[in-house]
Amino acid sequence: MPKVKANNITMNYDQQGTGEPLILIPYLTADHACYAFQVAEYAKHFTCISLDLRGTGETDKPEGVYSTELLADDVAAFMRAVGIPKAHVSGLSLGAAIGMWLAAKYPDTVTSLSLHSGWPKTDPFLKAVVEPLQVMAKALESVPEMVIFALFPWCLTPELYAAKPDYIQSLADFVRSRPAQSVGSFMQQSNAVITHDAESQLSRITSPTLITFGRHDVATSTRFADRMKHRIRNSELLIFEACAHTPIYEKVEEFNEKTLDFLQRHAAAAAASSSGSVRRG
Repeated sequence: MPKVKANNITMNYDQQGTGEPLILIPYLTADHACYAFQVAEYAKHFTCISLDLRGTGETDKPEGVYSTELLADDVAAFMRAVGIPKAHVSGLSLGAAIGMWLAAKYPDTVTSLSLHSGWPKTDPFLKAVVEPLQVMAKALESVPEMVIFALFPWCLTPELYAAKPDYIQSLADFVRSRPAQSVGSFMQQSNAVITHDAESQLSRITSPTLITFGRHDVATSTRFADRMKHRIRNSELLIFEACAHTPIYEKVEEFNEKTLDFLQRHAAAAAASSSGSVRRG
């Protein structure tokens, strides 16, 4: 895997496909491989660049306080380091929270923004979801086992557990196969979730934005939808009806089809705008 120095850390990433660059930002505990089901399709149309965030995978894991703003600064520095002036940006959950900060602080770097299962500011309920995960990770002394036994039920519907137990097991096997995040790094990253507040930043986002939620998501439910839709000016809202927190695993084909439609529409629009600017010049 290629690595690059950015924002005083060494960041690991994976690159697949050809076309306009698409940066994929992982969710809590995950490394770049978490979007494998999406990259398989997206890479037919885009250059997919999946990151290991600070504290995960093979990226450096420095001490100190992590925040979603700091993690966004890392992504912006990564883009500069690898020579990508502008890209489509997509993230789920923590990845969406980071995407908000990136698009708000560095608007010229974001062609389009896809925010999946995101939230503008952590509320008391979401804090009450995350803090027990911290307790569980410490008790088990294992972040992967915490993910499987405590986080999965927040992410996947009861119907999926009932209908596809072998698939659930395959997801658990996948989690166990990836480089394990340390409990210490999980505490830093999950504290970034607890302290996330990009509420005042949403109006600074100018890129076309897709906002999606799972209808049955409880953690980052549709309670956040109106606030995000109304404050991000050029945005559209999509609900995945049969999903909880992770439509990327629950309805892979539907998720890929609908999100790829948004990406391709705005890739075409960006290309047309660029072509028009050249002609006018």
